Formats: sequence, structure tokens, C-alpha cells
Amino acid sequence: MSLFRTELRRLSKRRFTRYMTLLGLLVLAAVVVGVFFTNQKIGADQLAQAERQADQQYQEQVRWSEQERAACEQAKTAGTATDGRYPPDCSVITPPPREEIKADWFLPSTFDFKETFDETLIPFAAILALVGFVIGASFVGAEWSTGGMMNLLLWRPKRLTVLLTKLAALLTGILAVTLPAAVLWFAGFWAVANFRGSTEKMTSGVWQSFMLTGVRGVVLVLVLTTIGFALASLGRHTAMALGGVVAVMVVGQFGLGILLSMASVRFAEAWLLPTYALAWMTKTVTLQDWNACNATYYGECKPATMDITWQQSSVLLSVGVVVILGAALWAMRRRDIS
Repeated sequence: MSLFRTELRRLSKRRFTRYMTLLGLLVLAAVVVGVFFTNQKIGADQLAQAERQADQQYQEQVRWSEQERAACEQAKTAGTATDGRYPPDCSVITPPPREEIKADWFLPSTFDFKETFDETLIPFAAILALVGFVIGASFVGAEWSTGGMMNLLLWRPKRLTVLLTKLAALLTGILAVTLPAAVLWFAGFWAVANFRGSTEKMTSGVWQSFMLTGVRGVVLVLVLTTIGFALASLGRHTAMALGGVVAVMVVGQFGLGILLSMASVRFAEAWLLPTYALAWMTKTVTLQDWNACNATYYGECKPATMDITWQQSSVLLSVGVVVILGAALWAMRRRDIS
């Protein structure tokens, strides 16, 4: 009997795997449904209503300006102290030009597929990465805590082969869920854009960009799944992986962020892991230091910037996987199994 098929079947039969997968898919479905009901398709009626609201806003500004100008002139005539409320010349109190009040401000939310879909791939990857991490940690952690790993090694004494086969089965299962979910995610938001937004200006280049972002999202899911698996194997318990994440994110990331902020470290976000995960998905994250000034030829003062790219993130993710998985393999080979 093939060890890989046996592990894949064991993974699919676990109730925790099924429930966690179902929960993740339900959350994704809830996101799509929520976006559908919170957006509208912009038509002639919506544009006309927005124009009316813009006109109403302009008339309110006109009335307010007239009232304030009259009050300013009255205060100057009476010699009442205004404490700097009014300018020296009351005639400068005027409403803004009508063209400055845009009708676009009053349009309802609409889903533009070209402009917005790329952003939806971030929560998609984050939700499935969390699901993969927990399933991966539980899959091998339960084997250690129940003694199933020891029994399996009596049948297949090659330790590294057994652990890597379990990992391969896990990643295959996660991939079998992630890829169809990604297709449905694309299709769901395409439907949202058709009924509640716009699908205009879609080109082959835009589709290629979306596909590449989706591929990076799938890779992130597989990486987090591997890390969860490796941490649980290293600690021989699911709690090792979950506790490690809590320690890193709560104590390490939040605590480190507060410490760096108190120390006024430049580009403090560059030391935080979520920044690199975001850069991996969006290709570039630009950090700004408002305590520094880069003067321009026009006399402007712009903050210093620092770019975190997806290439830098890929190095960090690769090193993380190699170190954590390598430690799990080393522990599997060297430690006493009994």
C-alpha cells in the first residue's frame, strides 16, 4: 500500500480537517456575499442622484458662507472681539466653486473589478493560510500526541521518508482545496462586478497581473501550511505550533513594534513580519518616515521612503521554511521516538 495515498486518505477523513476547511470556505463565501450586498451598479439614476446631492451640498455651503460673512461684518461693525474666528477682510468668506464639489463623492459604493479585485486576494490568501497552518499543525501534532507516529514508524522505519511523505500529502490536500477555491473566488467577484459594479478596461495584462498575485497567494498558503506542520512536528504537539504563533505575533511582533516606536527607530515596520507578507502579495510596500524631510526643487518637504519588495519577502519566506522544516527533520532523525 502506498504511504502517500494512505496519508492523503487519513488527512481527508479527519473530522478536524473537514470542519476547518468548511469554516474557511464559509468565511470566504461570506466575504463575497458581503461585498455583493454592499455595492451597487452605477447607472443614470445613481449619477443623477449624486448630482442632486452635490448641488444640495453646494447650496448649503453658499448659505453657510453668507451667514458667516454677515456675522463677520456685524462683529466688525460692533467692534466685538472675535478671537481670530473671522479674517480681517470679511469678503474673503466665500463658498467653494461649484466644480470643486464632485458628484463622485456622493455615488454609492461600486465594485470595479480592474481596480479592486487585486485587493481581495490578500484576505483570500490570509484566510486559507490560517486554515492550512492549523490543519498542518493538527495533522502531525495529533500523530505525535496519540502515539500514531510511533506505530507508523514500526511499519515504515525510515523516519525522514515518513515525515516528508506526510508533508507531501498535506500540501497536496491543501492545494486541492486552494486551487478550486481560487477559481470560485475569481468567478464570484466577476459576478459581483457584473451585477454590482463594472468589468470595463480589462486587458490581458491586467489578467496576467491578477493571476500572478493569485499564484503568490497560493504559495503563501503552502508556506504557512509547511511552517505549521514543521512547528508541530518539532514540538510533537499541535499546541507547539499554535503557541509559537501566539508568542511570535503577540509577544514578538506587537511587543517589538511598541519597543521600536518608543525608540523612534526609522522604518520600524521593516522589522515586522506582516509587512513582508503584505509585500509578497502586493509586490511592493513603501514605508515612510515622517520625521525626515527630503526637500524638493519646489520647496516641498516629503518623507523619506523605503521599499519592501516581493523579492525580499521571498528570501525571508524561503529562509523561514528551510530553517523551521530543517529543524523538524533534524529532530525527527536524532531524537528518541519512544
